[in-house]
Amino acid sequence: MKFLRFKHNDEIKTGYLSEEKVIELQGDILDYFNADNHKIDEDIVKSHPVDDIEITKPVDPSKVVCVGLNYKDHADELEMALPDHPIIFIKPSSSVIGPDENIVNPPESKQVDYEAELGVVIGKDCRRVSVDEAADYIFGYTIVNDVTARDLQEYDDQWTRSKSYDTFCPIGPVIENEFIPEDKKIQSFVNGETRQDSNISNMIFSPFELLSYMSNVMTLKAGDVIATGTPPGVGPITADGTVEIKIEGIGTLSNKLIRED
Repeated sequence: MKFLRFKHNDEIKTGYLSEEKVIELQGDILDYFNADNHKIDEDIVKSHPVDDIEITKPVDPSKVVCVGLNYKDHADELEMALPDHPIIFIKPSSSVIGPDENIVNPPESKQVDYEAELGVVIGKDCRRVSVDEAADYIFGYTIVNDVTARDLQEYDDQWTRSKSYDTFCPIGPVIENEFIPEDKKIQSFVNGETRQDSNISNMIFSPFELLSYMSNVMTLKAGDVIATGTPPGVGPITADGTVEIKIEGIGTLSNKLIRED
């Protein structure tokens, strides 16, 4: 089921996609972690045509925990050895935006890059979870664009500033709770041109391994998001350009880049 949050009459509401309609629910989106069909049916308020609502970011994470170099084909592209453990970093909650919101190019950067990534949405707080237990803590999967000021990343020789600007973490449009994280296409397009085209089966560390590893470092809170790394083909977004990220079985996340005034 594709859960989402949307704006209607200036209110943020929860629902799920059903063909060309959004079915509004009365609870918060995290209330539907492991919810059965009976609860969901009981909580239905009404339906809305998709064109009548504005889809927003699906969650408000306390943090987005990311991993660098997690695709075998990306490591091949960079001529780098495969890592023996995940290299992780954090994007702040202030960087998170939703579908169709603008990515803002800060004046400090002359090269802002897209990075298509599968996102894992945490359903309940977890700490020191094993790989075998990891699935029990996952609400579902979404799409993340790990936007990066590449010139600043190279200048700083570390990642915090280059990945933390406001608007540098688009997430959405939905949380798919029936998604199986294997053998699914992941692609990115800039102004309609294909830039990345891979498969999540090329991941070095699975979503379950990442969740376990990260939860042994820090408590992952309900609503937090894990960004699982990007395949080869990352590159710049031009001013007023649009980047679309597509993951088979989830959907498309689209955002435009504008320059800060």
